[in-house]
Amino acid sequence: MRQIITRRAGVLPAPDPVLLADAALAPDDAHDRFAAQVPALNAVEHRPAEEMWPVGPQLRVAAWNAERLKYHAPSAALLRATGADVVLLTEADIGMARSGNRHTVRDLAEALGMGWAYGVEFVELGLGDARECEWHADEDNRCGLHGNAILSRHKLLDPVVIPLDAGGTWFAGRSGNQRRLGGRMAMAARLDAPRPLWLVAAHLESHSDAADRARQGERLVAAIDRLVPAGAGVVLGGDFNTKEALGSLEAPEEPLFAVLRDAGFDWHRCNAPGPTQRTRPDGTPVPPFAKLDWLFTRHADAEAPATIAAVDETGAAISDHDVVAATVLTGLAVERQQTASIEA
Repeated sequence: MRQIITRRAGVLPAPDPVLLADAALAPDDAHDRFAAQVPALNAVEHRPAEEMWPVGPQLRVAAWNAERLKYHAPSAALLRATGADVVLLTEADIGMARSGNRHTVRDLAEALGMGWAYGVEFVELGLGDARECEWHADEDNRCGLHGNAILSRHKLLDPVVIPLDAGGTWFAGRSGNQRRLGGRMAMAARLDAPRPLWLVAAHLESHSDAADRARQGERLVAAIDRLVPAGAGVVLGGDFNTKEALGSLEAPEEPLFAVLRDAGFDWHRCNAPGPTQRTRPDGTPVPPFAKLDWLFTRHADAEAPATIAAVDETGAAISDHDVVAATVLTGLAVERQQTASIEA
C-alpha cells in the first residue's frame, strides 16, 4: 500500500513527456517503475488565499465531483451561489486538453477568493475516456494531471494525500483504453481554527464493487485516525461511487456505511435524500441514478443539507454529479458563550 504523502510544493512539476510516452507503451507490470519517476504523484500543491477569513461558528461545506472541471465560469458561479466556505473537490484537471489545458483548480480558487491544496490521483497517459479521445483527437495534454482538492477561504494547514489503493489499477487496462499512472486517493487538511477541524475530500474507485469500496473506506478511516487527534472534528465528503445507494439515508445498501458508522461518522444530518447523478448534454449517463456523493461528519454537528443541480444558466449539465452541501457547526458559538459567562 502507498504511504501518506506529506511533501508540499507551491506548484506541481509537469511530468516528463518522454517518460509518459514510454509509460503508455510499457507492459502492464511496469506501473510502479514509471509512477516513481513522476514527482507530481508524490507531493501536495498548496497555495493560500490572498485574504484568509477567520473561522466562525458556522461553516458551509460543499462537495462536488466536477467531472474534469471543464466549465470554468459556470462552475465558479455554481459554487459561489452555494455560499460555500470550503469546497471538497474531486475530478479536477491540470494541463488536460479536455479541460482547455488549464490549471482548473487555480482558476476556480482564484475566482472564489480561496486557497487550495491539490493532490494528483492520476497522470493521464492519453486524452481521457473514449468520448474525450474522440472530441480532442487533434490535441495534446500539457501536463496530464487529474486529482482532488480542498478549496477554502480559511487557512489550510498540514495538507496530505491519503492513498486508498496500491495504485496501477487503471494502468493495467481494467478500464479499457484510459491508461493512467496513480491510484485513488483522498486529500486531507486541517483548518486553522480555535477548535480542531479536519477536512477530507475523497474519491473512491468507480470500476469496482461494494466490497472493494468498503476496503477503501477502511484504509481511509485508518489514515484519518492516524492524522486526527482523538475528539477533533472531521468533515469528510466527495464521490464515494456508492452505486448500490439509491438515495435513502436510513439504510444505504453498501457495506461502506457500516465501516464509517463504526468509526463514528454520521451522514443523516448532512445529506439530503435522493440521487446525485445527472445526465450530460451528450445523453450519458442514463437513469436510474444512484446517490454517489456524500458528506460525513465526526465530532461535529451539521444542518441544512442540500443537493444542488450542477447546471449552467441555461440548465445544461456541467458535470454528471450534483453538488452536495451542508452547514457544519464548529462549536465556536458555544465556546464564546461559555467564555462570556465565565468573564461575567
